[in-house]
Amino acid sequence: MQRVLRIGHRGAAGHAPENTLEAIHKGIALGVDFVEIDVRRTADGVLVALHDESVSRTTNGTGRVDRLSLHEVKKFDAGNGEQIPTLEEVLTATDGRVGLMLELKIEGIAQQTVEAVHRAEFKKAIIYASFLHDELTHIRAVDPEASLMMLFDHVPQSPVSRAIAYGSSHVGLRHDTATRHLVDAFHQEGLTVCVYTANCPGDIQRALSIGVDGVISNFPERIACQ
Repeated sequence: MQRVLRIGHRGAAGHAPENTLEAIHKGIALGVDFVEIDVRRTADGVLVALHDESVSRTTNGTGRVDRLSLHEVKKFDAGNGEQIPTLEEVLTATDGRVGLMLELKIEGIAQQTVEAVHRAEFKKAIIYASFLHDELTHIRAVDPEASLMMLFDHVPQSPVSRAIAYGSSHVGLRHDTATRHLVDAFHQEGLTVCVYTANCPGDIQRALSIGVDGVISNFPERIACQ
């Protein structure tokens, strides 16, 4: 029986406010292998867990996070009384409990992110992911042993060659672009293939049927081994 990685999207965003400590704790309670968290930086240089450029969608505040200080960001309610956590708080909440997938949302934070992980002496697996493929190169320069996930929105020409050229160990495909042929091609080169963000049971089952290694979902409890 295939063992598929269950990856909680933004913690477990189907059950708790995304990218919050509550969502992380919920994902852990649901037995995920990894929680996936987005990383951005405040105006005063602190790494925080946030998907969007602005805080407006996910909090009761407004403004671009890169124009707000951490002190300002921490005043906002991210849902259920939760705050936007710092990366340091995320590392503390997950350390020794679950693997962590860190998606770098902006350029220029690779070294700071890796240094934060090393400083925390994180005890579980870490995967650094990004649609910004050059950022993965910067991560590799800081940590030659890092596990890198190249994320694809649309499948480009020669995706396998591209992933290999960047030294990726993992790839992340949009679930509706993944095919058995593509998954097999990545597997032939030894890459681990995950799909995002599969929430409906039918989408999850389709992903499992084409042989993916992991599924990223807001509802990770719906992911079962095929």
